[in-house]
Amino acid sequence: MHVYFSGIGGTGIGPLALIALQAGFEVSGSDMQESQYTHYLEEKGIHLSIGQSEDLIKEIHATHPIDWFVYSSALDQFKSTHPELRFVKEHNIRSSKRDEFIAHLIEEKKLQMIAVSGTNGKTTTTAMLIWLCKTINLPISYSLGAKISFGEMGAYTKDSTYFIYECDEYDRNFLYFFPHFSIITSIAWDHRDIYPTRSSYNEAFDQFINQSEKVLLYQKDAKLLGRSGDNKRIILEDSNELIDRITLHGLHNRQNAALAIEAAHRLTGHAYDELVQIINNFPGSNRRFERIIDNVYSDYAHTPEKIAATLQLAHEINKDVVVIYEPHNNDRQKTIINDYYSLFDSVNKLYWLPTYIARKDADTVQLTPKDFLDTLDKKTNAQEAAMNEVLAEEINKAIRRGNLVLCLSAGGGGSLDEWIRKTCHNGGIHG
Repeated sequence: MHVYFSGIGGTGIGPLALIALQAGFEVSGSDMQESQYTHYLEEKGIHLSIGQSEDLIKEIHATHPIDWFVYSSALDQFKSTHPELRFVKEHNIRSSKRDEFIAHLIEEKKLQMIAVSGTNGKTTTTAMLIWLCKTINLPISYSLGAKISFGEMGAYTKDSTYFIYECDEYDRNFLYFFPHFSIITSIAWDHRDIYPTRSSYNEAFDQFINQSEKVLLYQKDAKLLGRSGDNKRIILEDSNELIDRITLHGLHNRQNAALAIEAAHRLTGHAYDELVQIINNFPGSNRRFERIIDNVYSDYAHTPEKIAATLQLAHEINKDVVVIYEPHNNDRQKTIINDYYSLFDSVNKLYWLPTYIARKDADTVQLTPKDFLDTLDKKTNAQEAAMNEVLAEEINKAIRRGNLVLCLSAGGGGSLDEWIRKTCHNGGIHG
């Protein structure tokens, strides 16, 4: 079967393309722009096109007929106007979002889903669980929204029982599944374009719990949903003793690690002491407080809760922190702009970039950096910025003063994350 993945450079679709390739499918795909992810997939032997046009997909279909067209949620904004969507409809090619293909894969390969969901911490907790399973030599298949040093972003293992999946609530993706075991890392209202009210967001997680055979979550989230513990719902105390035994930087990392340890213990029977020792050597994952060069870090944090947690981690390492922040998605920013009021009060300096646009048309009216800066409590330590030589020199000065420089960006190609890597690699930032 030939599966064509549209939006293959995304963190949801890219790993799935790798899994499909390893599971024996013929794989190709496309994306609107080059990125570190598209280069990564090309290195793994996946043929992909940069640009999405009828001519490109027609050429591929003519030589290797496409059986299934899998696309990302980003295409929903185009509906019938997208050239690839038009082409597959005209040629009666099966098409779906990723969830339908994942369900097909799980059924065909007789796998059991271990789903990791939650507003914040999904990627890190998924990576931690993969790390634990790999270290204890448990065969697993998995899909992860970030690169890791100890495996691929996505993997299919022939003799695996479990499929560990970073199960996103965006577009209600997670409600397509009925997992064998689910982990909920946290619940804090997000994706307000999909969930217009806090209660609608919570109700989706409540439904996800009902669809899972077993669920592991923290007491604060169980209380939020009005849930109590039983044979199906495993509730960890918010300050459980496992957290105190974990030596990783960042309280949120230690909380996520405790969930991963508890899940691994219940799935495999391995002793807590052994699992704690393994997790304390967890090497981290791409874009989750990832060190780019000495004193320069990149993190995917893009919600107020996650930003606060990442700042707490940074201050564990260095009391002097400088932040470069690139907001994510204009629609989200309109709903959280007032949540920034005192969020960055602890940092020495804040550089605010224009908002990174994903999923939505970049021509819509945008909030400007000044719009955000006007709402901040501490305006004197914040300023507008652009990704250029001036910002690079400001970062160099901050490093020389002994600051930790934290770049917060959830964007892909053309984002702050990509700029900071290229600028450091080229020697423009060196401290």
